[in-house]
Amino acid sequence: MVIHMKNANPITMRSVKKLSITATALVAATVMALAGCGSGSNDSSASSGDSSDSGAKTSKFVLGGLWPETGSLAYLYPPEEAAEKLAVQDINDAGGVLGNDVTTVDADTSDADHADQNTSAAQSVLSKNPSFIIGPASSSVVKNTYKSITSQNIPMLSMGATSASFSGLSDYFFRTVAPDTVQGAVMGNLIAQDGVQKLAIAVFNDEYGTGLRDTVVKTVTDAGVEVVYGETDTFDPTETNFSSIATAIKAASPDTTLVIAFDQTKPLLKALASAGVDTKKLYFVDGNTSDYSDEIDAGLLEGSKGTIPGVNPSDDFIKRLESTGVDLKNTTTYGAETYDGIILAALAAQKGGSADGKTIQANMAAVSGADGGEKCDSYKACLALLKDGKDIQYQGQTGIGPFNKNNDPSSANIGVYTFDKDNKPVFDHTQSGDVPTD
Repeated sequence: MVIHMKNANPITMRSVKKLSITATALVAATVMALAGCGSGSNDSSASSGDSSDSGAKTSKFVLGGLWPETGSLAYLYPPEEAAEKLAVQDINDAGGVLGNDVTTVDADTSDADHADQNTSAAQSVLSKNPSFIIGPASSSVVKNTYKSITSQNIPMLSMGATSASFSGLSDYFFRTVAPDTVQGAVMGNLIAQDGVQKLAIAVFNDEYGTGLRDTVVKTVTDAGVEVVYGETDTFDPTETNFSSIATAIKAASPDTTLVIAFDQTKPLLKALASAGVDTKKLYFVDGNTSDYSDEIDAGLLEGSKGTIPGVNPSDDFIKRLESTGVDLKNTTTYGAETYDGIILAALAAQKGGSADGKTIQANMAAVSGADGGEKCDSYKACLALLKDGKDIQYQGQTGIGPFNKNNDPSSANIGVYTFDKDNKPVFDHTQSGDVPTD
């Protein structure tokens, strides 16, 4: 994997949280939750099923949304909701798709602990004959829903499912976030470059967690770092008492601890502090690189670091998200990835001349720039080029490369953050990595 570092002037991020990554992740399994969030084997056959309507030509673009409105990943919903509203607004203001306004149908998937709700939400959206589905963000929730969606030849795109096992999952599964092979490598290299010799890892037993952990372990051990706790140890995602885990980590005498979790992070941090673990030398991932200013004592995390797939959103984009009227609750995680996913699908329908699932799937890679073309950075600008009969390369908010053969971004960015004295993550720099295809 090729890793590139881009230095930037540190700017304070407005409370970054993540996922599940699916978040959700070697996810996400390694998820994201999240998140970047689930275990699953590749199953390309899921894309071969026939649907009665998914191939019928239509000029009506129906956007389906699967969101974590409740559950452990609910903190990811506000920026995703705002991004959906903003993308639909931008598309419709530019003339819509094939001359018609985009309409939406949404459902709450909750989290992976509510598998029945995962599937019922998917069925609810599918019953409205969507052209395309954005979400879920969690790898574990994707695992529970993708077959029912892709078997009907309806393309879906996750903005946060980072599970490495999802590369090539289905011809109809896309994502605007890098698999955790990228985040895990960046995190592992960051830990090694910081001079850590002994590492402990506190990780929950979730595809996002264990997958991301495995990539980090391989990267750090290749660099000569000893993993003294957590290479095989995990905790249940529903765990609430972390005293024994914190005691075990303290006894292992690590130089630092990597925490891979979602909301479980809050009680875990308090347990680590009580056990005497140095909380100013912790590492976090996209599922928990968050604003803890109201959760723990000031200064407790000062100097700790975290990584989040994607770019640090520009102030202008954040203001536009806020203009939708959604309270972002100080988090922007996966907002850019959600926005770009919707824009890409709309452009694919426009390019193909129909808003049916098969047409959108067939044109997603092309509008992302896989075949070259003229660069454009908004739906309006790209639409004008398409109407002129030109090929395009959509250059969106995420800065990802064109989709590769696995429907992953061919390159992606990982943001590195450092916690300040208020326990808020502050953007430090970006590392970009090429996404492997094998």
